[in-house]
Amino acid sequence: MVIALAHCTSGEPAESDKPEGSQAVVAASTSRATVEPFTRVISAIGSVVARPGRYAALSAPAPTRVMRVYVTPGQRVAAGALLVQLEQSQFAAEASAAQAGLSAAERSYERAERLAREGIVPRKDVEQAATELGAARSAAVTARRAQQLSLLRAPLAGVVTRVSAVMGAAADAGQTLVEIADPSAFDVELSLAPTEVADVHPGARVTLSAGEKTGGESLGTGTVSSVSAAVDSASRAVSVRVVPTTPRRSLRLGESVYGVIAIGTRPNAVVVPADAIVPEEDGYRVFVVDKRGTAIARPVTIGGRTETKVEILSGLTGGETVVTKGAFGMEDSAKVARPVPVTP
Repeated sequence: MVIALAHCTSGEPAESDKPEGSQAVVAASTSRATVEPFTRVISAIGSVVARPGRYAALSAPAPTRVMRVYVTPGQRVAAGALLVQLEQSQFAAEASAAQAGLSAAERSYERAERLAREGIVPRKDVEQAATELGAARSAAVTARRAQQLSLLRAPLAGVVTRVSAVMGAAADAGQTLVEIADPSAFDVELSLAPTEVADVHPGARVTLSAGEKTGGESLGTGTVSSVSAAVDSASRAVSVRVVPTTPRRSLRLGESVYGVIAIGTRPNAVVVPADAIVPEEDGYRVFVVDKRGTAIARPVTIGGRTETKVEILSGLTGGETVVTKGAFGMEDSAKVARPVPVTP
């Protein structure tokens, strides 16, 4: 609804002394406060991450050299597929030496046990041989495992997300050479301030869109699966993990996501358009148009808000008419040129 507002300015004659039609007219729009269900939301920015247990980062078991690289980023691979081959000779030699050491330790233990039974050597020699045998067994297992890990294979079916291995280049122990993730098990990790997460609980519905602000490509909806109990030491934010339930398209690992988390719904909330809210130093106000056509400034307490609507907790009732466009800069008790019909 569009109405015309008239008001007296400083130094002008009073309204009763002015000729009809001589008052200044200000165009403004109005709307009725409605009573409707209102869902409170919290907005947050995050990114697409791999779900725990559905992601792997593979590295060299010991300092070595890369011999062959079989995959490229974006390539789909089956579980067990060979991804990177490290230099084999050093791991084979270490495994062979460890096995030889184990065989020698087994013979030494058997000899010590036999001599102890015959009373030739003390029992402590058997205990020492047993200790050395245990160490040899552990070394053999470690060497065999390192030899197996010198062929980096996919532990799960998925997509290769990163390859840092370069054929012929040296590789340090623990250096990540290839990463793989299951694209059907991507989640969204949102970051919230510690003061915002009190009302966020597992199961809450989340509307997701691409980018770092509203208006991006819709990515569908999701559900909060967990809320971290710790504050990140670097970002000072709390992580909220969201499982997409109705994705509009395939998500891309690392892409930015804007999430709107629904934290609660009031079934009979008083709601006005966001344009009706005028900030003040100590709160907010709206301009309510009465039956005489006067726009009265009234303080209100607001609750949740969306891009287009604001929940009013106190100061306004459903059905009242409020100024929307034109509320900013309006003076209290501004006169409406023609009375506004107010529906009971």
